[in-house]
Amino acid sequence: MINRVVPNATEALKDIKDGATLLVGGFGLCGIPENSIAELVRMGVKNLTCISNNAGVDDFGLGLLLQTRQVKKMISSYVGENDEFERQMLSGELEVELIPQGTLATRCLAAGYGMPVIYTPAGVGTEVANGKEVRRFTFNGQEKDYLMEQAFDADFAIVKAWKGDTAGNLIFRSTARNFNPLMAMAGKITIAEVEELVPAGELDPDFIHTPGIYVHRIFQGQNYEKRIEQRTVRPRA
Repeated sequence: MINRVVPNATEALKDIKDGATLLVGGFGLCGIPENSIAELVRMGVKNLTCISNNAGVDDFGLGLLLQTRQVKKMISSYVGENDEFERQMLSGELEVELIPQGTLATRCLAAGYGMPVIYTPAGVGTEVANGKEVRRFTFNGQEKDYLMEQAFDADFAIVKAWKGDTAGNLIFRSTARNFNPLMAMAGKITIAEVEELVPAGELDPDFIHTPGIYVHRIFQGQNYEKRIEQRTVRPRA
């Protein structure tokens, strides 16, 4: 069985170069690859294209890469919690492509399945459709327009899991699963950081979310902050 373990984020990310396209797992600040993002900041690689549901917040998540001007383009579904993102977008410093969340997920899925394109009704008749092919199909007896969207072509996928084994099998915990399994399928090289790394064979096969065949490098992370983006609590009685 192939051992996919590397000692740390430095070794895992060492061949990411300027201009790379990265799929980055997470939803808000939940399930983001904190150690890998910190290592990208340390490396100083620039002109990155980051495909992620959102761009973190000003001082955490992908927001750290925005602060250091390492991101050339963001492809996201939601970006409303990051003032620096807004400033760079409005000033023209940052190229932004906003896409429907379901389309983001399905373009990851298509890449993992080896499908070059998908057709979706989401975005038809809006700015999302500008410059893209629209075709009419009959589905369930109804004729409808569908927008052609290309599968993502990413150099690396960087994901974060709860548990993993030395063969690269991954288990995600609760909502931290989010985009991580789809993105793990879609990268040419997939890098996984995990909270707990165990020997191959220790994970129950019935509970594995991402098979190790999709993962090229895995390392055990450390010092996870797991920050909450919007903390909402009930007032005391």
